[in-house]
Amino acid sequence: MTRLPIRVRLAAAFAVALLLVLTLAAVFLHLRLQDSLNEGIRATLNARMAAVVALERDPERRLPARFAGEPEEGFAQILAPDGTVLDRTGRAERPALTDEELRRARADDVVIERPVKGIDGTALMFAQPAGGNVAVVGQTLQDRDEILSGFIASFAIGGPVAAVLASLLGYALAATALRPVEAMRRRAEGVSLGGEQSLLPLPEVKDEIHRLGVTLNEMLVRLRQAFDRERQFVADASHELRTPVSVIKAELEGALRSGDYGPEVRDALVASVAECDQLGQLAEDLLVLAAAGEGQLPVRPEDGSARDALDLVRARFADRAAHAGREIRVDVDNGLRVRADPLMLRQALGNLVDNSLRHGQGDVALRARADEAVTEIEVSDSGAGFGPELARTAFERFTRGDTARTRGGSGLGLAIVRAVAEAHGGSAEIEPDGRRATVRLRLPHLSQGDLR
Repeated sequence: MTRLPIRVRLAAAFAVALLLVLTLAAVFLHLRLQDSLNEGIRATLNARMAAVVALERDPERRLPARFAGEPEEGFAQILAPDGTVLDRTGRAERPALTDEELRRARADDVVIERPVKGIDGTALMFAQPAGGNVAVVGQTLQDRDEILSGFIASFAIGGPVAAVLASLLGYALAATALRPVEAMRRRAEGVSLGGEQSLLPLPEVKDEIHRLGVTLNEMLVRLRQAFDRERQFVADASHELRTPVSVIKAELEGALRSGDYGPEVRDALVASVAECDQLGQLAEDLLVLAAAGEGQLPVRPEDGSARDALDLVRARFADRAAHAGREIRVDVDNGLRVRADPLMLRQALGNLVDNSLRHGQGDVALRARADEAVTEIEVSDSGAGFGPELARTAFERFTRGDTARTRGGSGLGLAIVRAVAEAHGGSAEIEPDGRRATVRLRLPHLSQGDLR
């Protein structure tokens, strides 16, 4: 029941409540109708008894063949003390009372309800002393029982029909009442913290749903303000980090080029340059996240040479790879073109190369190829690759493998890669090959309509 839509549950509850009310009303009306019919029968029998007793006092008068207004199944008898029928009217020919009932009736008024031979159904009888005899009047209860049965049958048919109609009416009323909620739900599906500053629609009637919508809109405004403050803070911090990190790296690289140091100093300078690269990459990643909003980057795709894009990434990390005794190789057709935002593409490829130099082994390979629909760009090395568990969550923010926890890293690199790929209408995936670590970007040849 709890899995049903709320409008269905409301309609069912409305129908059950109506059926319960109708049942209680039917029971009440049935009892009232039964009492009314019984009172009418008793009044008729009392009037007939009075007429029979009056006739009994005049020995020269006899009971008429039929009393005025007497039902067809009504009857009257004058019984002698021994039970002999002295006079009668109606269809009951034999004595209506048993010997025991006759004995009781000679002493006092008696009310009896049982079948009587010659009368259809159960009969209600009044008996009382009349001079030295006993007067008996009676009437069948068949008509009363048929009326009551008809009432029950009418309710048995009309009750379910009324419940069905009530269900339909309740469903329509619930759907009408919940229409503003459905409108707010549809609007909420498209509401984002970093997108269009739209609010939930409010119904014109200022009821509970209107107050709920006002409260949700106020909460949405507060969330957007908090989100904007956090995003602005990240952007400002990233901008502030980039300049000092760039200066420190330049100074360290200058010291390396001077050659005026011993082997231990050289190792320290190389490590410091690598840490500066990491800080610089982190600052750029934070800027991307700040611009991403809810995962949608504002990209400006341009048609450019794939080799130029890969060569720029290789040049950026060439010194670092050389210090580690490794090489960055580019494998791409000179005529291959790629349509992408140049800065974003270099950001994504830079993250992948940084991961390979930091956590992988052997030379790093940058490859690009195209088919009819997309351009595929791969970054791979000869490391152990991604484990099955890590591969499932590698593109989530702040996900790091065991080696990354000891070698540094923010856990944002692959999240940025996926955000860049999806912003271009493409995708990012990990090659399921345990012999090497390969990450592939798939970018469409043409710009997509939903690019921002």
